[in-house]
This record gives sequence, C-alpha cells and structure tokens, in this order.
Amino acid sequence: MKAPAFDYLRPATIAEAVAALAEGAGGARILAGGQSLVPMLNLRVAFAETLIDIGAIADLRAVVDEGETVLIGAGVTHATLEDGTIGDHWRGMPAFVARDIAYRAVRNRGTLGGSLCHADPAADWPVAMMALGATMLLAGPDGERALAAKDFSVDVFTTALEEDEMLTGIRLPKLSPSARWSYRKMRKKAGAFGEAIAAVVHDPARGFTRVVAGSSAVGGPCRLEALEGAVALGSLAAEAAIRTALAEREPDLDRYEMQIHATCLRRAMKEVSS
Repeated sequence: MKAPAFDYLRPATIAEAVAALAEGAGGARILAGGQSLVPMLNLRVAFAETLIDIGAIADLRAVVDEGETVLIGAGVTHATLEDGTIGDHWRGMPAFVARDIAYRAVRNRGTLGGSLCHADPAADWPVAMMALGATMLLAGPDGERALAAKDFSVDVFTTALEEDEMLTGIRLPKLSPSARWSYRKMRKKAGAFGEAIAAVVHDPARGFTRVVAGSSAVGGPCRLEALEGAVALGSLAAEAAIRTALAEREPDLDRYEMQIHATCLRRAMKEVSS
C-alpha cells in the first residue's frame, strides 16, 4: 500500500515549520527521519493532510555545549550519536544506546527527536533520556517551553506536544567523571525492540540517581524511585523490592514479563553498584 495524497512542505527554519503546523490545524505532521512515520502512512495507520519535512533545518542538527549541559538538536541522527562525533559528556552511554537501535541503515536516517515524539513504549531513547535527566525543548506559535523527560511521554504513542508544537532540542546534563551507568535490554533478535529495558544512572558528584524501566509491557519509560536509594548507597535492592516496584507501576505484568524486567533491573543495578 501507499500513503494517501498529501501536501509536502520543506521549511528552512524552525519558525517556518511552526507556522506550517499552525496553518495545518491538526492535519499536518512533522517528518524527521521517516523511519516510523513513512511506513505508518503507507499502511494507512497514520494520516497527514500536509507533511512538513524538517530535514533542511540546520538548527535541528546543531549541538551546543552550554557548560554543565549540552543542547542536542532534535534532528541529530542515531548514527551521529553512535559515532560520538558530538563529543562524549556522558561516559559513552548515548553511543552505547544508539548502536543497538535497529540497523545502521535505520540509524543513518532516524533521529533522536523523531524517536522521542513517536513515543513507542518499547523504544530506547525515551528510557535513556529519562535516565539521564533530559529536558525537552518545544516550540509553538506562543513561543518556547521546556518539559522534563518524565513529563514529555504521557502515554503509549502519546506525548505532551500540542498539535501546533514541535520538539526542537534535548538538553542533557553532563555526567561527572565519577558517574556510573548501565543500560540493559532483552530482545528476541538483533535489531528488534526490547521486550524489557532497564537504565540506571548514578552520579554521586551531582547527587543524581535514576532507575528507569521501559518496554510495551510497562507502557513505556517509568522511573522507579523506590529502587534509587539502594543504588545511591552502592547496594543492590532485594529481588522482592524490585518486583514490588515493578508491580506498583504495572500490576498486570504476567510471570514472564515480570521475570525479564526484574532480571534487567537487577543486572543494571548490580553493574552500577558494584
């Protein structure tokens, strides 16, 4: 199948893209890397009266070192993060996450912002960005606003973006030299989405600790604050505590789902705490 007919725009600036979104009145869609949207259009599970291709907007591919944070443009590709050409201020974590997303052909086109806005509950970047304490920068007709990663993904395939807003950048705090992290994923084959994901980041110099689980089974990225105290103390939470934290977040996990999520979390927490 092929997508229904749509109008095509290729703005040169963020302001032009925002104006096109507003003019589209809910019928316009942003095209970033197209690795999810184009197949969905072809299968007619997504629709667009106007497709706004943001690939020509240079500001969306920019990376700015702000001192304690780095502003990464929403149009930066997975491959760019994998190759480490933007610099490594996170002790290798973004590159590690990126290189395990699908296949290189997908990573060459797919973008960080596109993945976050698609909000697939089994995707990697929503989990990793929440674990790193990212802030999302949004632009709309009324100006710009910032949202913490935990407030950006609100449901399965749903974000806090308004119809006339677009994600322009992701602000990531730098990790200190003493920071430790672990990212674990269970999947049935290479290139597939993870059936269970666990991300743990502990940065004692900043007093920052995050334990995040992800996948379709838990409805996307979720912070498990009950487990963060053990990580901060350098200890491993008891198996029962891990399972309790998961059950409180998603009480309908079956035995298999509980087992693989608890295993991912236990391994990630052990790696950071050891």
